[in-house]
Amino acid sequence: MARYLKRGATAEAKATANRQIRDTVETILADIETRGDAAVRDLSIRFDGWDRESYRLSPAEIQACIDELSPQAVKDIEFAQTQVRNFAQIQRDSMLDVEVETLPGVVLGHKNLPLNSAGCYVPGGKYPLLASAHMSVITAKVAGVKRVVTCAPPFNGKPAPAIVAAQAMAGADEIYCLGGIQAVAAMGLGTPSIAPVDILVGPGNAFVAEAKRQLFGRVGIDLFAGPTETLIIADEIGCDGELAATDLLGQAEHGPDSPAVLLTTSEKLAHDTMAWIDKLLEILPTADIARRAWESFGEVIVAEDDAEMVRIADEIASEHVQVMTHDPDYFLQHMTNYGALFLGARTNVAYGDKVIGTNHTLPTKKAARYTGGLWVGKFLKTCTYQRVLTDEASAMIGEYCSRLCALEGFAGHGEQANIRVRRYGHRNIPYAGQAEPRELA
Repeated sequence: MARYLKRGATAEAKATANRQIRDTVETILADIETRGDAAVRDLSIRFDGWDRESYRLSPAEIQACIDELSPQAVKDIEFAQTQVRNFAQIQRDSMLDVEVETLPGVVLGHKNLPLNSAGCYVPGGKYPLLASAHMSVITAKVAGVKRVVTCAPPFNGKPAPAIVAAQAMAGADEIYCLGGIQAVAAMGLGTPSIAPVDILVGPGNAFVAEAKRQLFGRVGIDLFAGPTETLIIADEIGCDGELAATDLLGQAEHGPDSPAVLLTTSEKLAHDTMAWIDKLLEILPTADIARRAWESFGEVIVAEDDAEMVRIADEIASEHVQVMTHDPDYFLQHMTNYGALFLGARTNVAYGDKVIGTNHTLPTKKAARYTGGLWVGKFLKTCTYQRVLTDEASAMIGEYCSRLCALEGFAGHGEQANIRVRRYGHRNIPYAGQAEPRELA
């Protein structure tokens, strides 16, 4: 039986916060849908203190942002983007169009068709998270999306040079300096100055995530996302307290509502980790945020064995799961609910967040039970088609179809089959609903 040495916020507290966010977003989306660009401008001024004639950056402004970066910074962005592009291309190459003759004269197939447009949100109000540009824009472009729009908020009162550079280098077609609900709504609903997109992707704060949720259906979204989540699964052989504490706080700095959970079979490691967290919070530059996250949403769980850790981890269904045990592959083989796995002490969530090549836009709030993260397939529609090559095949399929339609009472459907049985099978069968064959007037 697992024991909790530390628990996070209650479900009731989380639900109250979610209701407040939901109501705020609903009101703002209605305003933007009614007033368009005027509402977007008012919200940008209100939340970001940011106003300009057009929120779309010009080619000269984009180049100026790139020129602000050091040559090393540009090389580092290029390296990260190469890794993301390479893995996205490997994923794309795995998705094959198919066409097969399933019965004599019956051909079925599917095509993987790219969406025509995508809106990519890049968070950057608190930290300039340029990595999100790689993850969304490059993945969309590898999929074949023709029009990729990006939005990121201003940082310190102006476009964030690193974000803008990353967006441009990734291949964005339109770059806007616009943040928050107003950015997501402008891309999803469209305004007179921003044409709507077909899908919204990318991480963001709770308000951005809720805006995407409420817009789902009018447009596609990558996934339902919330605050960054980290689960570390560890034992004394694969990990120590300093390493576990560093990796927990490294993700807790995302925001004061970011869950950070240690799941272990070692009570000693659990206590060592909590002691190291106290030490590191004295020196970590982002300790103010990380401390609030740890105090409110941090958890420490001691399980009996690896099997119980798998059961608990699948119940948590965390966005990031870092496994530092004597046998990390055991969890790869047995776990079913996670956004991404990081296996062994040599890797960590930051690698996935920034540079290694896997996508960092991942499911949260237990969504890992039914979806994976953002990948090239999110920008593709797998669309089927069929053709029947011979009269004999059409008549044969038609007879089955006719009888099945009769079981359902769908006379019109049945007649779609019957007319082909008559024409291609040369059989004088009744019109749907009629007892005997007869000529139609």
